[in-house]
Amino acid sequence: MSSREEMLARIAAANTGAETVVVPRDYDRAPLTGAPDVDGFAEAVEDYRARVHRVDADAVAATVAELAGPGARVVVPAGLAPAWWADLADLVIDGDPHTLTALELDEIDCVVTGARLGIARTGTIVLDAGPDQGRRAITLVPDHHVCIVRADQIVDTVPQAFAILTADRPLTFVSGPSATSDIELDRVEGVHGPRTLDVVLVR
Repeated sequence: MSSREEMLARIAAANTGAETVVVPRDYDRAPLTGAPDVDGFAEAVEDYRARVHRVDADAVAATVAELAGPGARVVVPAGLAPAWWADLADLVIDGDPHTLTALELDEIDCVVTGARLGIARTGTIVLDAGPDQGRRAITLVPDHHVCIVRADQIVDTVPQAFAILTADRPLTFVSGPSATSDIELDRVEGVHGPRTLDVVLVR
């Protein structure tokens, strides 16, 4: 008998007659806070060097315009609520009627989208290409992403998020601006997506 076979035999002998223990897994779906943990979400997002702006619903358009900046060329998905981009001057709507090419997106200064949900424990924003978020390309090519997240879209944990999300959607998980580092840990931002992430958190 080889050493491997001997080890497996000992494991099998030790398990003989052992009771099968069923571990409940419903705990990972239960809310931790009982209400959307808006403060925890904001703190976790800021830890990733993103900027969080808490506003009331009637201040979203003005905040978005201020964050985009004067003279900025901005793209929004066709399904984003017009009330959220009403104050933007130089606006392009992707997909209505024209879908922007990669080269055209590269000339865009800023993208404004909604979100599917936010995860408080990890500071993660999840996009699923819904009408208010648009296709993945518009959130990856422009250098500045302004993402609008409502307080009622925030969940506590990743398992809670997956209980809501569906596998037939293209999911993008955003935890701060795009960043990477080399072997010497020199951080470089903007390599794989937007260099700047502003989160407009709607109370």
